[in-house]
Amino acid sequence: MLPIAVDAMGGDDAPGPIVAGAHLAVADGVPVVLVGPEDLPGRQPDGGGPPLDLITATEVIGMHDDPAQGVRRKKDSTLVRAAEAVRDGRASAMVSAGNTGATMASALLRMGRISGVKRPAIATPIPVPGSTPTVLLDAGANAEVQAEWMGQFAVMGVVYARHRFDIDRPRVGLLSIGEEQGKGDALRKEAYDVLAAVEGLNFVGNVEGRDVMTDAIDVCVTDGFTGNVVLKTLEGGMRTVVTALMEAFAAEEHYQPHADALMPALLPLYAALSPDTYGGAVLLGVDGVCIISHGSSGDTAMRNAIGVGRDMVAADMVGEIRSAIAATGR
Repeated sequence: MLPIAVDAMGGDDAPGPIVAGAHLAVADGVPVVLVGPEDLPGRQPDGGGPPLDLITATEVIGMHDDPAQGVRRKKDSTLVRAAEAVRDGRASAMVSAGNTGATMASALLRMGRISGVKRPAIATPIPVPGSTPTVLLDAGANAEVQAEWMGQFAVMGVVYARHRFDIDRPRVGLLSIGEEQGKGDALRKEAYDVLAAVEGLNFVGNVEGRDVMTDAIDVCVTDGFTGNVVLKTLEGGMRTVVTALMEAFAAEEHYQPHADALMPALLPLYAALSPDTYGGAVLLGVDGVCIISHGSSGDTAMRNAIGVGRDMVAADMVGEIRSAIAATGR
């Protein structure tokens, strides 16, 4: 396999945790090439050995830069060079924890779209305790969508869910304000008919927000505006609950033995709910594997993101999406 191109300068605390995560991935047997400045620190492994390979880039698109302008003006940026590495066959996938819009723009402008795909979509795993995650898409690539695009989101999401979480026939739900057919606004009503007409799609109908973190569905389809609000709300809610729980444990000294006794059961739950476990989202619909990680990603999240990139390349996810889109004619 060609190496995974990792944007070493993308992320709130880059390059430290990004490079550290790359070393962990290499230790797992995943080939990696960093994209960053020539004097990038940390390329040398702590225990000695050859430094990680590097594609030199002299510019960085910041978190607050305009995505499209950043990609067009900063042609020697780490994001642009990572996307070009995939396009030119120097890398098999790209991973970045940097500016989400710029990551998407660089992948779209340099790799291009899969033939027939109207718009790419961001697919994000939403944790479901005791079950496989729910794939939520679109999670922010398209604030305004057409019903036809949502049909394609479903098709691409099914391919991703099948390979990412080993689900034979993923169940697809349309996020709305009621389960009954006919509930929701004009877009949701039209999208319902589109999804119901996709041949071979395991469409189970409308679902509500409360169903996203349950095992009722495997793929949840919505527009990018709604999807991003759902994603950020769930992230904030889970963070608040975990913080409140930890504060409650520490509130009184006599709570400590009980907290210690509960920890073996709570730690696996914490791991299941942590975004670091899943590494990041996948941009579906571009002609290459692109992993978008959270800006606050640490070394564990980056290690897992690189692993997801490897797995999706090995599964030929892009090729399967290409075939699925061609087969549906959508």
